[in-house]
Amino acid sequence: MIIKILIIVAMLAILFSLFRSLYFLTTEKSDSKKNVNGLSWRIGLSIGLFVLIVAGIFFGWIEPHGLPTLKPE
Repeated sequence: MIIKILIIVAMLAILFSLFRSLYFLTTEKSDSKKNVNGLSWRIGLSIGLFVLIVAGIFFGWIEPHGLPTLKPE
């Protein structure tokens, strides 16, 4: 259960970083360093989330499942 909470927190952090960069992109005209830093954080968080999901599947904390299929009648 804690792994799912960590995944949700990571997704929210990624969204926060994305919208923060969007804010800097639309308001700041002279300094793009804040925008670059925000997008760099988003990339790092996304890679971390991917590693967390792969590790969760590898260690058995997350059980992957496929899409439900329709049985022919």
